[in-house]
Amino acid sequence: MPSKNKAVFLDRDGVLNKAYGFRPPNNADELILFPGVPEAIRGLNEAGYLVFVVTNQGGVGLGYMTEVELDAIHARLEELVGQAGGKFTEIAACIHKPKEGCACRKPKPGLILDLAERYNVDLEASFMVGDRDMDIQAGKAAGTRTILIKSKEKTTEEADYTCPNLLAASELIVKLGLSGALENGVEG
Repeated sequence: MPSKNKAVFLDRDGVLNKAYGFRPPNNADELILFPGVPEAIRGLNEAGYLVFVVTNQGGVGLGYMTEVELDAIHARLEELVGQAGGKFTEIAACIHKPKEGCACRKPKPGLILDLAERYNVDLEASFMVGDRDMDIQAGKAAGTRTILIKSKEKTTEEADYTCPNLLAASELIVKLGLSGALENGVEG
């Protein structure tokens, strides 16, 4: 059986890009990446990680934006990251209404588990990075290590690690991956 992949699952709003109060960008023109995000993605790619975005986008189900508008936001996200040489393996979004009870809306781990199965991901060797309790809960429920990006969000969930931004988190992930490989007698 082929060896499993290691992956980083990223929340979108508040980790990759600016949010507008309590709402995400509703069109591609509103998408503003945080500094260092493209470089962070490129660094994770170069270290051999699959990089996924797992995002709740209930605004589609609620009618604040269409799936076409959401796709345009994600195309712009891929374009901006690609300009720095980074690439997402896949962007997965829960577009159901917040109280619909689906298995894919964080804090449930459905998006992560689905991607892990389809891409042969070793969840124990992988990370979930987010800025809210629901992100950390989803990562824990899926069996990943978790990294909380410090933000204005009030959080109570204990993450495995805390970082000020995605660039710092990506550097930590690469460092942890290298030390883990060396412990197992594998060169990074």
